[in-house]
Amino acid sequence: MTIRLLKTLLAVAEHGTFSAAADAVFVTHAAVSQQMKALEQEWEIVIFDRSKRTPELTPVGRTLVAKAREVVRAYDNLVPSVLGDDGLRGDLLLGAVPTTLAGLVPMTISLLKSAFPDLHVAVQPGLTTQVLHQVERGHLDAAVISRPKLIPRGLNWLQVAEEPLQLLASLETESNDPVHLLKSNPFIRFSRDAVVGSLIETWLQDQKIDVHDSMELEGLEAISTMVLCNLGVSIAPRRCFQNANPLPLKRLPLPNGPVRHLGLISRGDTTKARVIEEIHGKLLEAVRIGAFPPRTLRTPPPSDT
Repeated sequence: MTIRLLKTLLAVAEHGTFSAAADAVFVTHAAVSQQMKALEQEWEIVIFDRSKRTPELTPVGRTLVAKAREVVRAYDNLVPSVLGDDGLRGDLLLGAVPTTLAGLVPMTISLLKSAFPDLHVAVQPGLTTQVLHQVERGHLDAAVISRPKLIPRGLNWLQVAEEPLQLLASLETESNDPVHLLKSNPFIRFSRDAVVGSLIETWLQDQKIDVHDSMELEGLEAISTMVLCNLGVSIAPRRCFQNANPLPLKRLPLPNGPVRHLGLISRGDTTKARVIEEIHGKLLEAVRIGAFPPRTLRTPPPSDT
């Protein structure tokens, strides 16, 4: 038995089929099947029920997968634990919801790089549900997400910021009443697949406000640009960290408006607890800073002509 075989077993459990696992670990379908049979023969147990068209894990197999995860994580953490760097070097995969990519996450990574230059952070964007599943499966080390209604068992949530939702409207609109603007203008909706979109829909229903949907988008930048062009109004979070060039828009508070909770989520059994702690600290520091520092414009040298 080798770590490679255990990683193949985990890939089968995570991806559901031998074929998908083969793609994930870069071997053939036949190689995956042979490796799983080798494990069963070595341990003299039945890991897969092969009576069905797609082999499924037996109860013993599911228990084995849980233990295999512990072994693989311990193996991956072997060198960092010996060197004493607690994961503060090497690669880290961080998921992030799109609304954090223009300000909060870049500033956080910049702060991390300044403190730990040997730590390399790769970012994978996605909606909360998408990246949450990736964290659960161990494909991401952690993620900056909107707090879902339920935190899955085995995951740790660290609060970062609260972002009240606000109305976005063009400066060309005459009213400053958010309810009037919602009722009298086309509505540019935040994707209902996102936690924010669900918060918005719940608030609209609670307030008994009927809106006239004109489009539904995922990116806050795209939504803001549509509003800037006076194509409608929208509802979006008031960012805890401002992007570099905020658009000139009306930003009006909502009566009894909902609040989006941003936080950092990771597996409770992660071997990178120290680096998760540092990321959380840098996220909080970025929130305290609140915006990118102003850049001093250099005056170009005088022309010789």
